[in-house]
Amino acid sequence: MELLQKAFFQLFHPIVVLLIFGGVTAGLFAGAMPGLTAAMALAVLLPFTFTMTPLHGLVALGAVYMGAIYGGAFAAILINTPGTPSSIATAFEGYPMARSGRAIEAISAATIASAIGGLVGVGFLLVLSPPLAQLSLRFGPAEYFWVAMLGLTLIASLAEGSLLKGLLGGSMGMLLGTIGVSPIGGETRFTFGFPVLQGGVEMIVALIGLFVIPELFSMAAHGKAALAEVTMSSRERGTFVRMLKTVLSMPGNLIRSCLIGEIVAIIPGAGGSIANLVAYNEAKRASRHPERFGKGTLEGLVASESSNNVTVAGSMVPLLTLGVPGAPPDAVILGVLLLHGLRPGLELFTTSGLLTYGFIISMGLAALAMMPVGMLGGRLIYKVILKTPYYFLVPTIALVTILGTFALRNSITDVGIMLVLGTVGYLLKEVGIASAPIVLGLILGVIGEVGFVQSMLRGAASPYPIVKLFENPLSKVLIALTLVSAGWPYISIWVKRWRARGSAQGGDV
Repeated sequence: MELLQKAFFQLFHPIVVLLIFGGVTAGLFAGAMPGLTAAMALAVLLPFTFTMTPLHGLVALGAVYMGAIYGGAFAAILINTPGTPSSIATAFEGYPMARSGRAIEAISAATIASAIGGLVGVGFLLVLSPPLAQLSLRFGPAEYFWVAMLGLTLIASLAEGSLLKGLLGGSMGMLLGTIGVSPIGGETRFTFGFPVLQGGVEMIVALIGLFVIPELFSMAAHGKAALAEVTMSSRERGTFVRMLKTVLSMPGNLIRSCLIGEIVAIIPGAGGSIANLVAYNEAKRASRHPERFGKGTLEGLVASESSNNVTVAGSMVPLLTLGVPGAPPDAVILGVLLLHGLRPGLELFTTSGLLTYGFIISMGLAALAMMPVGMLGGRLIYKVILKTPYYFLVPTIALVTILGTFALRNSITDVGIMLVLGTVGYLLKEVGIASAPIVLGLILGVIGEVGFVQSMLRGAASPYPIVKLFENPLSKVLIALTLVSAGWPYISIWVKRWRARGSAQGGDV
């Protein structure tokens, strides 16, 4: 406890406070720009940390990381463009709210939920690092395969009315994930004779293409600005306090979403891109009014933003204890640790405890800093987009999108893939096939393929290699969850019919 107190009070140095607020601000604007991911923002900042002390460098990186994941919500809410993969589900509810003139409400709710999620993640990291790290060690190839299968059952919730179209979209996403060099065998697949396709389809490229470009086409076709005009009434000025009360009035949703975010975060390679979709899906299942989802409900928005911000500190569990980056941005932070001669493990919490706990607590302070920074920055971004005519807004967003896509791998091929996927996504949207199942299939298809192939290779000496997928207790738990998740739509229909039959019989009596 004395070590925690010392670590806490060392953060009130003016330079540290400035780094926290400056880092959150920089991360917010980086996350809000399509194509600029948290990993890219940290990579750009990395050279500047070489001249800093270890504490200052880690504090700056943690603040930028926290701000970038949160910043993705702004583009998701205002222009239906997930700024980061962690904000995919945020767009499902945030954008409809913005279109109906409730943009400030959505931004306020996202800010509050993100801050709560960030604080909860830091709390988990402080208290549960060792046991959660042990749990992450139990995940092998078979468990990753079943995690992917569990995630693919979410297509039923993301299909927007037609399960068949949702499954078709998910299959398209899984096929996109097979383009390029196989992650296990090394063979080249579906390149159609074009060597430039050997690198495959980058997830961020597909995300930008499938979410941004169709919206730009729609905006240009209808000749409208992104948002409807909203007058700032006196009630609007009290939105933050009102949203704070509203968000805190749904503790079940917050607790469930934070737990989901933490569980997903400790699985290396999963991260917020999966956590926000799983939390959104579970919020929809638990809701008394699931039919309101997709039309601008706060429940889904809060679930997405609280869960994805938990993963920021949550993914530090395997990093600080095992040296395994839980998400791509964590690899940059690992590099800074090694640069200063700090090696993950028990020694990091004992010999360098003051530095380690100072870094962890600084992430909690960065989560708190998101509220003032986010509300000021959010209103600024909102007003800029609101006041900009569509004939300026469309080419501006298109330019930023193209530059951001190119910056990912300095590849003009990625830009071409993004534009092709965007055009196809627009045409698919016109026939009722949403982009969300396609992206979900791309994300989870690769994870599932790697887990399946590695499991088969491990069981090559056995007469029945497929048994490797079922032999571990954790795999059996995930299989059970997958079956329940896949059958949940039918279970809910049966429960509704049973209740209706019971109420009808009660009425007859």
